[in-house]
Amino acid sequence: MPVQLPQRKPDAPEARRPTPAEAGADFIEFLIAHGVLGAAERARVSALRAARGESDAVILTRLGLVSELAMAEQLAAFHGLPRARPEDYPAQPLLGDALAPGFLMRSRLVPFHDRPDGIAVAMADPTDRAALEAVRLAAGKPVLPWVAVPSELEAALARLYGAGDAPDVALAPAEPAAAMPDDERRLAESASEEPVIRYVNGLLARAAALRASDIHIESVEGRLVQRVRIDGVLRPLDGQPPRLHGSIVSRVKIMAGLNIAERRLPQDGRFRTIVEGREIDVRVSIVPTLHGESAVLRLLDRARAPLVLPELGFSPTLEHGLVRLLDQPNGIILVTGPTGSGKTSTLYAALQRLNTDARKILTAEDPIEYQLAGINQIQVRPAIGLSFATLLRSLLRQDPDVLLVGEIRDLETARIAVQASLTGHLVLSTVHTNDAPSTLTRLIDMGLEPYLLTSVLRGVVGQRLVRTLCQACREPYAPLPELVARLGLAALAPAGVPPLHRAVGCAACGGTGHHGRTVIAELLVPDERLHRAVLSGDDAVALNAAAAAGGMVDMRTDGLRKVLAGVTSLDEVLRVAGAGSGAA
Repeated sequence: MPVQLPQRKPDAPEARRPTPAEAGADFIEFLIAHGVLGAAERARVSALRAARGESDAVILTRLGLVSELAMAEQLAAFHGLPRARPEDYPAQPLLGDALAPGFLMRSRLVPFHDRPDGIAVAMADPTDRAALEAVRLAAGKPVLPWVAVPSELEAALARLYGAGDAPDVALAPAEPAAAMPDDERRLAESASEEPVIRYVNGLLARAAALRASDIHIESVEGRLVQRVRIDGVLRPLDGQPPRLHGSIVSRVKIMAGLNIAERRLPQDGRFRTIVEGREIDVRVSIVPTLHGESAVLRLLDRARAPLVLPELGFSPTLEHGLVRLLDQPNGIILVTGPTGSGKTSTLYAALQRLNTDARKILTAEDPIEYQLAGINQIQVRPAIGLSFATLLRSLLRQDPDVLLVGEIRDLETARIAVQASLTGHLVLSTVHTNDAPSTLTRLIDMGLEPYLLTSVLRGVVGQRLVRTLCQACREPYAPLPELVARLGLAALAPAGVPPLHRAVGCAACGGTGHHGRTVIAELLVPDERLHRAVLSGDDAVALNAAAAAGGMVDMRTDGLRKVLAGVTSLDEVLRVAGAGSGAA
């Protein structure tokens, strides 16, 4: 007897409308109509379906044309089924005596709730009628399929049943993989993956769908801890059995071309993967810790990275000032801020604006974050003696117009950068300081002569990243008059302080109240007043005062203006920029 896919119960007997699947709609056309898939991919998917006999959902996700999360949501909408969430999976196996772990892993399903009307089952492919019928016969009850996100399903399978007991999920293809077209080879390789390989690939896809910048995999006192950094804040993922830690880290090492036998020394590598039809570079760092190796994967997704100045979030005044600096034929422009403050994105956006056929641009980076077309990028390798200073000397003989130095870390690099700017080059670089004025004292403390600094420095951008409020759930409120007075908000809003907004949290933002990040920044353009303060050896307080007198708007004030505009919250700006002007 064929297994019917149960639908949600209607509110009234005559109220339920047929689902798109019941109405005879084509799933590919459904995805195209909802903007999930491009029309150009229709023929590609049809050809692979005919060649391999796999479902459209499997083909699309394995090729990376559609993210796992988006596919699960579209499958649920198409078939009128609920979607399983991570919290739905059981703490202990359900129907453990009736269903073998090997069958569950091959079929990619997890029974998670024994209800009066049947067994609720999370499935990667809810149209797998053979698997549904097998569960129905084993349980002796109707089966209620729910749509699962594959990476969440794999995590639950690994936690409940282990990852090493499943047999191969597919036979090797009859045709040698090397002789297949690219799409078919990728599908064949994906279909024959072992559970740990599928799990790591699913983890990468899930992190990319969540807009994560980093994945942390750690072993802490007998627990496997996995977290992702989203909008600058770490968020936990479902825990896995500690026994899987070594397998997961080994798989990451293999993907990054590292030595899987070396567990005593730190290792760094990188690899490239495909998610949602686009290539993502993954930078890997592995270090030994007390309870096992810690792996951090940095996801570098150029398609989602804002690498043009108007998309970074600078105020119009600051952006205009920075563009004027970039139009200078020579000199040094610096970007400062802590790690993770968006300095590299700002520098790359500046390079993109300068990148024309009339200019030769060279970079010395450690590491190279994104590959930029038309720009010669060189990786610094201190282990073989290729430091910033050594590389810069060689690059000056390459007849460049613009040089990007990843970071000025020492006096030798600073002096070569100054020499380059004095000989007609435009130099862009970063320095780690709390704010723009502090950059001057930092370079002088390195040993750079003040007269050289004042002659070549064109400007300094100090910046931080703040989380932007989720527009779907942000909540307005009236700030206390005492707070308005203490922060000087009235001076920033002469027409009256509008209602501020704070984070709430909803499904659209994952309960955080925030979605995305923007920059708060300050731009210091040295003038005669500041030059005199530097040459007189004034301290940081005096330099800040001279910068303010010269018209610099500090990043805290820039952040407060974004608070008044409803872009971010007051708590977020104070968290990042501090309670005082220019505070870190």
